[in-house]
Amino acid sequence: MKSSILTIGLIGLLALKVSAQESNPGFFKSPSNNFELGIGSTGEANVIALGWNHLHAVTKNKKLKIGYGLRFNGNFGKGDFTTAPADLTSDEKNLDTITVGSYNINSLNASIHINYAISNKFELEFNIDAVGISFGESIDADYKSIKRLASTPLPANKQAAKPTAFNLLLVGDRDLGSLNSEFKIKYYFKPKWSLNVGATYIFAEYTTTNKLFKENDRFRQTTLMPMIGITYSPFRN
Repeated sequence: MKSSILTIGLIGLLALKVSAQESNPGFFKSPSNNFELGIGSTGEANVIALGWNHLHAVTKNKKLKIGYGLRFNGNFGKGDFTTAPADLTSDEKNLDTITVGSYNINSLNASIHINYAISNKFELEFNIDAVGISFGESIDADYKSIKRLASTPLPANKQAAKPTAFNLLLVGDRDLGSLNSEFKIKYYFKPKWSLNVGATYIFAEYTTTNKLFKENDRFRQTTLMPMIGITYSPFRN
């Protein structure tokens, strides 16, 4: 956890250092400000992402940029959520499942962005949520494990759950909460507008009210889905 937080911090400090060296008409009117909308879906899992990001050139030719931003994710759908903690997922015998008929998880996260300009019209970008919060209504889920509950007399077939409140990027199964990442190609069909096509990878997580098998209360759904979106860069030349 400490190494991941340190990495995020170093990226942020580097971006701020580069920002101080850039000559532009001011932070708020910088051509590096981008406003984005992205939509992804598999039919059963869906996401609508709305965000802002600010990029900073890290090479002399200004083709490679890194940046930071804020993103709101509306993640909704249905399906199974499996045991989430990394110390349990290494053994399949520890994996339990809750099934959700309908879910809606909203998250607001700080994001990290890496962008490479192939040309004036085409860019490649990878971005990932780093830290934030999630919120949404509590739901009733079907608990499919045949194992007994670890610390409650309630029936095992129905469990109350709510979105895990705190989100943190720790890499792989160590991640906490609900996080979004994207890999996309951006085509600027107008100087200030780009069409974005690629893939989005969603971590969605619920926490059950009760501790279940192995004292676990966190369950995760991971989904890779195609995405399409649009970017508006109001001060881009």
